[in-house]
Amino acid sequence: MAELKIDALVFDVLGTLVDEPAGLRAGIRALGPSLDAAGTERLLLLWQQHIEREQRRILDGDRPYLPSDALDREAAGVVAEAAGVADPAEVEALARSARRLPPWPDTVAGLARLAGHFPLIGLSNASRTALLELNAHAGLRWHQALSAEDARTYKPDPAVYRLAVTVAGRPPERLLMVAAHAWDLRGAQALGLRTAYVARPVGDPPAASDRFDLYAEDLADLAGQLGVS
Repeated sequence: MAELKIDALVFDVLGTLVDEPAGLRAGIRALGPSLDAAGTERLLLLWQQHIEREQRRILDGDRPYLPSDALDREAAGVVAEAAGVADPAEVEALARSARRLPPWPDTVAGLARLAGHFPLIGLSNASRTALLELNAHAGLRWHQALSAEDARTYKPDPAVYRLAVTVAGRPPERLLMVAAHAWDLRGAQALGLRTAYVARPVGDPPAASDRFDLYAEDLADLAGQLGVS
């Protein structure tokens, strides 16, 4: 798209580049090897609901800021209790499964392809420590990885997207936010960033009212639309 003049790409990580539910399921199955598929999904939903609720409470000012790894430990405690597991070591192992998330099949090659043409900035709600392990485990390539912990809040708070704008040293409209979550793109859009939705099985699809700059099936499709060979 010739009219889309972009100086850097800003990527969401959880869900967009790594399969978060798959990594958490693996941790839950290790916690309770006898769980059937339905039981695993029930515990996964408990985890997801806890994280979503507590991040929302922090965003609403109903709770002081805590980094994602602290919320992961809380979620692991909730899940372990529901599974009847009380061993602190097992709870900690479950909490750390949130940092061992597999990349989507196109992620590593897609980032490498795009990195040859644009600076790549990771922008995640994961804490600094969690983001380091996530990047290493999934083999994610960045020129800069930023954690929402640096803004002491969570996306979609504008302060988080402002981290990327500040680091890039470019106007917001010269940055392209890439995510599988429409809510994330709306947050970036509100600060003036351009937006690209990438479809993932676990994402938040756009609503009929959403108007993003690009819609891509995967990172290869995104690269093609950006003119990257």
